[in-house]
Amino acid sequence: MATLKEICSGLPLDPLPPNRGRDPSVPHAPVRTPNLTVQEERLALRNALRYFPPAHHATLAPEFAQELRQYGHIYMYRFCPALRLRAYPIQEYPCRTRQAASIMLMIMNNLDPAVAQFPQELVTYGGNGQVFSNWAQFRLVMNYLSEMTEEQTLVMYSGHPMGLFPSLPSSPRAIITNGMVIPNYSSREQYEKMFALGVSMYGQMTAGSYCYIGPQGIVHGTMLTVLNAGRRYLGSGDLRGRVFVTSGLGGMSGAQAKAAVIAGCIGIIAEVDEIPLKKRHEQGWLMEVTGDLEHCIKRIRETRCAKTPLSLGYHGNIVELWERLLLEYQRTGELLVDLGSDQTSLHNPFNGGYYPVQLSFRQANQLMSTDPSRFRCLVKESLRRHVNAINKLSDAGMFFWDYGNAFLLEAQRAGAEVEKVGGGAAEFRYPSYVQHIMGDIFSLGFGPFRWVCTSCDPQDLAVTDNIAASVLEDLSANVTDRVRQQYDDNIVWIREAGKHKMVVGSQARILYSDQKGRVSIALAINRAVAEGSVSAPVVISRDHHDVSGTDSPFRETSNVYDGSAFCADMAVQNFVGDAFRGATWVALHNGGGVGWGEVMNGGFGLLLDGSEEAAKRASLMLNWDVSNGVSRRSWCGNSNAYETIQRTMEEDRKLRVTLPFPVHDEHILDRALQG
Repeated sequence: MATLKEICSGLPLDPLPPNRGRDPSVPHAPVRTPNLTVQEERLALRNALRYFPPAHHATLAPEFAQELRQYGHIYMYRFCPALRLRAYPIQEYPCRTRQAASIMLMIMNNLDPAVAQFPQELVTYGGNGQVFSNWAQFRLVMNYLSEMTEEQTLVMYSGHPMGLFPSLPSSPRAIITNGMVIPNYSSREQYEKMFALGVSMYGQMTAGSYCYIGPQGIVHGTMLTVLNAGRRYLGSGDLRGRVFVTSGLGGMSGAQAKAAVIAGCIGIIAEVDEIPLKKRHEQGWLMEVTGDLEHCIKRIRETRCAKTPLSLGYHGNIVELWERLLLEYQRTGELLVDLGSDQTSLHNPFNGGYYPVQLSFRQANQLMSTDPSRFRCLVKESLRRHVNAINKLSDAGMFFWDYGNAFLLEAQRAGAEVEKVGGGAAEFRYPSYVQHIMGDIFSLGFGPFRWVCTSCDPQDLAVTDNIAASVLEDLSANVTDRVRQQYDDNIVWIREAGKHKMVVGSQARILYSDQKGRVSIALAINRAVAEGSVSAPVVISRDHHDVSGTDSPFRETSNVYDGSAFCADMAVQNFVGDAFRGATWVALHNGGGVGWGEVMNGGFGLLLDGSEEAAKRASLMLNWDVSNGVSRRSWCGNSNAYETIQRTMEEDRKLRVTLPFPVHDEHILDRALQG
């Protein structure tokens, strides 16, 4: 059995490990169709072989060529470790600095088969969210991290470790970029070629920055979204007896079932792939499973009447479910759904992110590789049917929102009726959940703050849960009513979190907090590490889906109306600013939840080791990490952000932000333009 020491020793070359190929016991990524020319295939092979001495090329070249032609990418399965990849306690990693060990732990967690969607293809979630491009990169990175000192920084180019470079102890230990492509070449087609060539990579949001914590990371955000959707659309946060219909149970979308039950509603979630459906049921995240549409209708009626929470997984296509709900309404006049959305991976619509209703799951997987052009046509046809059913149910009184997965964007491209008359480039018939639900929460400075206990001890997680709840309870006494509501939601969440058994992989937790809350929680956890009540260091991070981490006109910045929704200064400044304010590692990605070329993401990880230096870094970096986004949102005209940044400046006299002057008289503009 391999050990962590062996994994960290670099590429195993003498002898080469046996080529075991794909492991049939784990799910695998769909076959890619990059459509390389003969010259490009040759270049892809040459690029892969440069990781290995020439003496091994005759052995490796034929199998790499076979992988390229069979799977559309060179994953280097031969070098996939035999050791079970998971988050091991931090002290077990062979290394010279705990900062490096914390990065190793997070990488291993991202590739844990219990966490990762397609572990052997190094995909954490979203169908194509890569941690690395191939297994040689993984082994080299682990080797570099094991040898790193606190005067070196690991530089990562789209999965490729460029190497260790001299730096300062105060510098980040890793700088990660993914998919940094010249804008004119940032198309989906170009991506498929560049990934096949091994020169660029789609890091999603937290896959390529090593910060994913399993679907728990989105359970909380989904719960808040559904709760606040009820408040906005239904006039109440009491969702008992209310029905929420959506789709997707793999990767991050697997959180929807758990979130629906915590929010108190009836969640009906369609999923075409039986493997993630069974996985969520076995984990206890999904209460019931059925492949029968009539049973879905029966259970909706029963639980609506009893007002009991339910998460029911429908094994089938979401289009079939929407059309059956529409038929029921047309037959009986009874609208059985209150809220609707979608979390299929439509940022990746033609490579397994969305399955057309006309085909079975198996047929679709075959057609997407054998006849991709035909498959694309069927996806577009399916999206038109999908939207048609939603439109008719919406006209009857259902409230639907886009969950930022590019559903409406791809539906528009497919010719579906989603246009908003008089709307801007980032607006559709249905709002993004950021526009109507989460945007104002972001503008208050709230977002998905996370931490991981590197001891891997559940007791440490319980202690940090209690610390976080106590901090928020103390802070909530002196805040505005709007901020208090968010604190109250999160206090309930964190007090109940341990009961819902949401840990998958590392001992991690998430909650939504504002700037003051994040800093206070981080400092309190750091003190607990110093005092020994938490037995080992803690990594803090966040989802890039936050107030300042992401520029995404179809999601995070969809409520920015000053014309800058397509500008990416905020995410880039976030990445740079976190780096020199003390982050242990930082990451910048092209692409994310809504697709390659559609978004820029900046993320970080920071190790709290109980030291005064860690406390200083946490305070400086977290204050910037939030204020950056609140300032941008204030300048764009958001009143919540304006008030929030004003209060922040009053509390910190070193902070001076340019504030906008509003135009009170619109007639001035009219007269000026007419003149």
